[in-house]
Amino acid sequence: GLRSAPMAFDRDEIQSAFDRFVAAADHAGATGDWRPWVECFVPDVHYVEHLYGELHGRDELLAWITTTMAPWPVRHMTSFPWDWYTIDAEQGWVIGQVENRFEDPGDGKVYEGANWTRLVYAGDGLWASEEDVYNPKTAAAVIQAWIQAGGRLAARERVKMRDL
Repeated sequence: GLRSAPMAFDRDEIQSAFDRFVAAADHAGATGDWRPWVECFVPDVHYVEHLYGELHGRDELLAWITTTMAPWPVRHMTSFPWDWYTIDAEQGWVIGQVENRFEDPGDGKVYEGANWTRLVYAGDGLWASEEDVYNPKTAAAVIQAWIQAGGRLAARERVKMRDL
């Protein structure tokens, strides 16, 4: 598994790496460019996604995240705010709950699904691994609700249609 030998890290160093990681996810959600997010990990990253399986290395992770986040409707999942997180500096872990939030479909409501994430810090500002845990049925229900709320034509498509 993802067990790592106990190794103490500086909490501020982990916080700084986490801040960079969150900013990279925000950038990816806004632009569709996941490379800066992937570069927050060591080259031989181990990524565990319980629905999709285990991924090894930056190239495999980049190919997977780009392919997974590009199709409709998931491409409208554009922000990933953390509800809470905690840093275990002794283990080098960040554990928390992150939302996978869709763009507003026009009704002003928030459509998001949470997962619990564990990041394992490698040092030098990089993460050794990530594991995400969530219920796929809950994620499917969020997607369905977003579509029913008008998510078929989220903000970017509306702009394109107005330009026709």
